[in-house]
Amino acid sequence: MRSALTGGRGNRDGWSGAREGVVINRAKSYIQEHTNPPVFFISGAVVLAFIIAGLVNPEGFQTGAETTRDWIGANLGWFYVLASTFFLIFAVWAMLSRFGRIRLGPDSSRPEFSTGAWFAMLFTAGMGIGLVFYGVAEPTLHIQDPAVVADPENLQGSDASSAMQYTLFHWGFHPWAIYIALGLSLGYFCFRKGLPMRPAAALYPLIGNRIYGWVGNLVDILAVFGTLFGLATSLGLGTLHINTGLESMFGIPNTQLTQTAIICLVTAIAVVSVLAGIDKGIRRLSVINLWLAAALLLFLFLVGPKLWMLSLMVTGTGDYLQNLVDMSLAFPTEQFDADQNAFMTAWTVFYWGWWISWSPFVGMFLARISYGRTIRQFVVGTLFAPVGVTIVWFGVFGGSGLFQDLFRPETEMIGAAESEAEATYMLLNQLGLSGPVLALLALLAIVVVTLFFITSSDSGSLVVDMLTNGGDPHPIKVQRAGWAITEGLITVVLLIVGGQAAVQGLQAAAIVTGLPFAIVLMFVCLGLVRALRDEHPSAYTPVVTVPSDRSSAPGAVADASGDTAVYTPGHGAASDSGTPAKNPPQANDGEQ
Repeated sequence: MRSALTGGRGNRDGWSGAREGVVINRAKSYIQEHTNPPVFFISGAVVLAFIIAGLVNPEGFQTGAETTRDWIGANLGWFYVLASTFFLIFAVWAMLSRFGRIRLGPDSSRPEFSTGAWFAMLFTAGMGIGLVFYGVAEPTLHIQDPAVVADPENLQGSDASSAMQYTLFHWGFHPWAIYIALGLSLGYFCFRKGLPMRPAAALYPLIGNRIYGWVGNLVDILAVFGTLFGLATSLGLGTLHINTGLESMFGIPNTQLTQTAIICLVTAIAVVSVLAGIDKGIRRLSVINLWLAAALLLFLFLVGPKLWMLSLMVTGTGDYLQNLVDMSLAFPTEQFDADQNAFMTAWTVFYWGWWISWSPFVGMFLARISYGRTIRQFVVGTLFAPVGVTIVWFGVFGGSGLFQDLFRPETEMIGAAESEAEATYMLLNQLGLSGPVLALLALLAIVVVTLFFITSSDSGSLVVDMLTNGGDPHPIKVQRAGWAITEGLITVVLLIVGGQAAVQGLQAAAIVTGLPFAIVLMFVCLGLVRALRDEHPSAYTPVVTVPSDRSSAPGAVADASGDTAVYTPGHGAASDSGTPAKNPPQANDGEQ
């Protein structure tokens, strides 16, 4: 009996060991198939270490990160200024060069998404939430700065144009040029050259197969760092923004319980969007959000000082364009101009570092949704269209805030608000609207902010998964959902345990990553230029112009401008480098 029992126990132990071995083997197989282990584990460890530091000593973490950020701004701010200007020059060159006709994909490829849906996704991912966050506050803060206006104590109506000039400088061409530097390169190398969708791939012309070694992994780890911390920071600050609106407009208390509920709601909807896929999820949410944001913009325009807003849009844009070169190359030292140096360090260098640290997230997402577009279409759509919306948005929101501060002295100064979120809702309260209308407008503003954060979480989970899975542009849905949940958990832990100090410290740490990544982006631009020069001339040179009555002939394709038909003899659609080009990404292709 004993031997029988012992034998049975031995069999059970054997079966248990066998099952454990199967589980371990499956886990190893899954990790190797769906992750890039060095990037996945090292970046995870680094992120975890910083989060623990933010939780254990949030004030010390904030102080250390902000001290490092301020040192970089004071001593290397000139590099940020030159780098951002370089990326703008590069974007304009790519648009105007002969390579503008080259497609992000085989020569026969066509865009995966409609132009409207494509713009909605790129805009909501790029900076849609930032416009809502700073739309009212930034111009009203600039008009009080001696570096922007001559006499902040005796403001004139014309000073509003100077405030708008610097606001557009921070949100205009330069940020989108930074995104273009990485997004254009990744779209080209992934969809046209068959390389993985990871930042290191854009360095292939310079370092070859070493993109698969430690150099490439280091670049991707840096990108994961900036992306995850940037997302967690944005979700944290966005939660505070939403809670401020709920408290000031509807009396819902600003407590940790409310903030946790907001984060859980945003994360839950983001997970549903992830599981629905890009086409049915983030595309639809982005389009809906863009329409709601347009409704909010139109409503505020109709109830606000319309002539003042229109005048400020035109005058502010004129001042911005007229002084673009001067502002792009200006970084005076403290000895040269103390006020200007303090302003540039606090605002311009801060923004340039933030946009650069944010570029892996936005750039990779732009590349993922831009299959089939020409280089010229990509740059025009990414550089000029969002800037046009930015001008209108700040003209309406910022213009309304400036009008209240300049010409309504009986109301409380919006520029003196304690936070950016409070400035937005102070403006709404000062419009003189009836109770139900005011509540509806405030609710619309809160919904727009919430949807912007949901789309950021959704697109962010896609990018983080691509970064850690080795560059597969079609990650499985469950893994993307896991990253979306992870982002929400990081935000909850930081915001609830560490408070706003931990969130701001994390933001400063993310901005610090902008310094090394700015160097990486410069090499990315160099790699793209080298690859474009190796393209066969037939990829970007029309051979014979076809009259309009022959535009439907076999082999006739639309020129990059969309106006002229050209006839190109059947040159290969695959990569000219010998590397097979990617197949067109279908809406839910590869998403399991």
